[in-house]
Amino acid sequence: MSLTLKTPGVYIEEKNAFSNSVVAVETAIPAFIGYTENATFKGKSLLNKPIRVDSLLEFENFFGMGAHTIYNVATIDPDQEDAPPTDLIMLDKHLSLTPQAGTLFYMYEAVKLFYQNGGASCYVIAIGTYGGGTVKPDFSTDPFIHGLRLLEKEVEPTMVVIPDALLFTDDNGANCYSLQQQMLNHCGTLKSRVAILDVFNGNKGLEDPTYNPIDAFRDAVSSDFLSYGSTYYPWLKTTVVQPTELSYKNLSEDGIVLLKELLTESISGLKEKEIEAMTPYINALTGDIEEGSDVPSDPDTLNHIMNNTFPAYKSVMLAVLEKKNLLPPSGAMAGIFTRVDNEHGVWKAPANVAVNSTIGPAVHIDHNQQQDLNAPILGKAVCAIRPFVGLGTMVWGARTLDANSLDWRYINVRRTMIMIEQSVKFAANAYVFEPNVKNTWVAINSMISSFLTNLWKQGALAGSSPEEAFEVAVGLGSTMSPTDILEGIMNISVKVAISRPAEFIVITFQQQMQKS
Repeated sequence: MSLTLKTPGVYIEEKNAFSNSVVAVETAIPAFIGYTENATFKGKSLLNKPIRVDSLLEFENFFGMGAHTIYNVATIDPDQEDAPPTDLIMLDKHLSLTPQAGTLFYMYEAVKLFYQNGGASCYVIAIGTYGGGTVKPDFSTDPFIHGLRLLEKEVEPTMVVIPDALLFTDDNGANCYSLQQQMLNHCGTLKSRVAILDVFNGNKGLEDPTYNPIDAFRDAVSSDFLSYGSTYYPWLKTTVVQPTELSYKNLSEDGIVLLKELLTESISGLKEKEIEAMTPYINALTGDIEEGSDVPSDPDTLNHIMNNTFPAYKSVMLAVLEKKNLLPPSGAMAGIFTRVDNEHGVWKAPANVAVNSTIGPAVHIDHNQQQDLNAPILGKAVCAIRPFVGLGTMVWGARTLDANSLDWRYINVRRTMIMIEQSVKFAANAYVFEPNVKNTWVAINSMISSFLTNLWKQGALAGSSPEEAFEVAVGLGSTMSPTDILEGIMNISVKVAISRPAEFIVITFQQQMQKS
């Protein structure tokens, strides 16, 4: 008895009837690393600090909105060698839209996609800002790697997402691939999270014999921790950015001049009075407004009038909108991981589910093209996002980059094992420095077995009984030797049969003889 009995009386002693329990850790808390509009709250800097965010509104309060991207507009000759792709054909002219360096960022839109696809809590590390001129992005890998190091101290995040890794557009992806390798190494070292990767130039197709974005990715990204990463292709045509958010102010000065020329040419066939009435609005695009004119100087009002008056203007703005809404899929996938985890469980493969806020993939993949994506010879599988008639845009793959491994082929198996490992690890901390004796072993065995039994009942583990689903062993003669006990070592062995997705369903049809 632990009570000190010195005075006569009645004493009460409570004893715990139950052992400690294992509480499942959170499985879907992504960490976004990249550039934001600002990074301050109540006068305090949030730069290079892991900040937990629970809603898009909270993100906007802390880090601001999306970047004001400026596009250069140029006429091109489509027959010219190495000509950029045509984004718009107007008045027999082929036009290309190219974002100006330092004005295009993916972080805000990726977080927005995350929440529109079922996201909840996430962490954000702002490594620089593009608004207010506070910190200019240098577009080197150093700020991103520093962000990964800051993330090492955080326990909660279970996914790493860096959409701004695709900003390195002048090095054929070398810096992007290098950063993605660092993401895999980060996750594999900590063993508590996975990396969701995007394909550099993932908006390009697979038909070009001189450049294949999938082959380039596979050749450049290597790591000892491929099972801790999953890659998705292609990019998405989204509806994240709305038409009202863009105007002629998203064009460069030369682009606005070219737009004026196109608009002037587009109305050249109208009556003289109509041309006279419309010309002041065209001139207003460059601020050329006569005194006393009814033409508005407010850009938003002018943009609204131009959209409703000039079909050519509306076509250009729609092309800019399409360009701005072309986004890498990692943010959407982080949201889908969260949605599937909340609705079914981390053991359910995040595939055969719809992608919200999406018109369709930037590249359409057919059945034959996906065969190489899903099952390449060297195992670096890339999960496909495909459109299906009547279903919309669907995630059609759930493999890790280590697809040749029978242990870690599927991303849900890897994430389920991470959840089990981390949950048991945190629960076992309560027994550090406890006596390494049979009573402790029985308590730990009971604690872990109860946790795994609940997972089995939920469908996370395969088997017709708990005995077939898992096995827990701890004790002298089974997992420990007398020397281990003398050295203060307690070995616990846990074997689990994690359920795997039915990736291939084969239905056999055969004729049988008539019986009557």
